[in-house]
Amino acid sequence: MKDLITVFFASISSLVALFFLTKLIGARQMSQMSMFDYINGITIGSIAAEMATSLESDFMKPLLAMIIYALMVTLVSILSDKSVRARRFIDGKAKILYDNGELYYKNLKKARFNLGEFLMQCRVKGYFDLSNVQTIILEANGNISILPISEQRPVTPNDLDLKPTTERLVANVIIDGNIMEHNLKHMGKDVKWLSKQLQVHGITDVKDVFLATCDCNNQLCVYRKIEEEMKRDILE
Repeated sequence: MKDLITVFFASISSLVALFFLTKLIGARQMSQMSMFDYINGITIGSIAAEMATSLESDFMKPLLAMIIYALMVTLVSILSDKSVRARRFIDGKAKILYDNGELYYKNLKKARFNLGEFLMQCRVKGYFDLSNVQTIILEANGNISILPISEQRPVTPNDLDLKPTTERLVANVIIDGNIMEHNLKHMGKDVKWLSKQLQVHGITDVKDVFLATCDCNNQLCVYRKIEEEMKRDILE
């Protein structure tokens, strides 16, 4: 029983310590982390887990280790902000993987990218044909940035001297066959209105709807639940 109480309070202490140390380091998305940040995050988490499950009464050693790692991450972050050379050394540099119709094999190899992964990342960004791309850069955080050729760049309202109306967020009113009544109410609608709109789309059972959204103009977009598997595969 004593051991269980020790683990309980140690877990609470490690959680509180992690919270404040995260505040100190600063919250960043995984894609924004450098390799140094990532490694230190794993290490701090491992120490916190060790602290939480340790049956020893001395919590100061793992807590001190967590604080030292957090301070080191903070100091390295400050150094990176102050010095371009330090930032390039710690975070790495961007690499050009493709430019003006040429693929740079050595840069792909240094980045540990095989051709399949490279093409997959291009597709994720919305580019299925490299002939529509001018330059592809691998950023230091592992993401890729794509510059399309001028002829393929999307036309902006400024190009056409247009002033479009401001777009608003759409509300999810049906998710996986379940009506989100709170979202409907937020849009000033009710289930009766939704049922009529579904009938317009030829849907009688809400369970047949995978997703339905409603915009500020009361336009309902409905996506049916398709059970069949898409088996066409021409990407590899």
